[in-house]
Amino acid sequence: MLENYAFILILSVLAFTVPVAAVGLGMLLGPRRPDPIKTSTYESGIETIGDTWVQFRAQYYLIALIFLIFDVEVIFLFPIALAFDQLSLFGVTATATFVIILLLGLFLEWRKGALEWQ
Repeated sequence: MLENYAFILILSVLAFTVPVAAVGLGMLLGPRRPDPIKTSTYESGIETIGDTWVQFRAQYYLIALIFLIFDVEVIFLFPIALAFDQLSLFGVTATATFVIILLLGLFLEWRKGALEWQ
């Protein structure tokens, strides 16, 4: 039984150590003497003209997050659709519950006006 969890433990250790090692290596090998040229703001190697602070509407991010949520839903539903004829009654009920919860979320966002493009 424990050998089944060994793989998860190894992946968990790797998921923690790889980012920590990357940040540590970046701090170790990174530049130590910043000067005005290194710390200046640039875009594509060209000095910026005017104000560099631009505010984006939060609605762009909200629409992108809603799209991402429902895109991930399709990823979860694809294997269920492939094996639908082999599912038990519990599997069908769980899938229907999952879809109903996501549809309720979609209708809630729709009713709040989050999907209206202004």
